[in-house]
Amino acid sequence: MMNLPLKFVNTRIEEYAMQVSFDPREGTGSVVYNLSLIMNKDMEYAISVMKDAFKAGVCVSGLIRLMDPGEKVGDYKVPSGHTAIITVCSSTLDGILLKRGVPANPIGGGVVGIEHRIPRRFTHMILYEHTTIDPLQALIAQDITSVNEVMRRGSGNILANIRQCHMEAESLVGEVIDDLSGSSFSGILDVGLPNTPALGVTVDPQYMGIVALGGTNPMAAIKEGGVYVMTQAIKGLMDISTMHEILDY
Repeated sequence: MMNLPLKFVNTRIEEYAMQVSFDPREGTGSVVYNLSLIMNKDMEYAISVMKDAFKAGVCVSGLIRLMDPGEKVGDYKVPSGHTAIITVCSSTLDGILLKRGVPANPIGGGVVGIEHRIPRRFTHMILYEHTTIDPLQALIAQDITSVNEVMRRGSGNILANIRQCHMEAESLVGEVIDDLSGSSFSGILDVGLPNTPALGVTVDPQYMGIVALGGTNPMAAIKEGGVYVMTQAIKGLMDISTMHEILDY
């Protein structure tokens, strides 16, 4: 058996970013996806929570895909008694930026405190270059989110991630954000000024930070309700045409 080197999360994000082909203006192409496993008996509740999360604006996209027991997605086969929920991963943003000529350096994922629907700052952070497990996947297991509170009352803790890009790309970043505003991909929480921390996270000199909602926020909300959820973030690439609006379920 070959001894392959460990692949840290920032490397995985960069590899997938180069393969993303999603065009927010056309609504076509491939996106990075997360795969979450829910027991069949909990699916009605899970779909209800996901609809509420989309309406409350705490997820990056309203597009999902449901996979039945025995179906395969990539190298994964959905086990008996469960349904796989495919959601859009926020690292798709890194691919969208790259496609528009804006290389982004992934920094990390963490928890952002929200007060009266305004993002204040990161309260927890795991750097991508120091972990082989997606930070948001790890943080969901720590029971430190309160996504349902954000959905209901506008204050609490949600999952988010941050990347940085060079300040010279500021106008291009603005164009990308404008395109995203009318697309099926959203969830930009904050765009920092050059040489200025973004929600408390320091960026490199001459760089600016871009903070996005975590694609796994709906799964955190489901888990907060006491329901079993198993999530594999940054799982692979999928054509967005195979996904459907959550509100249609």
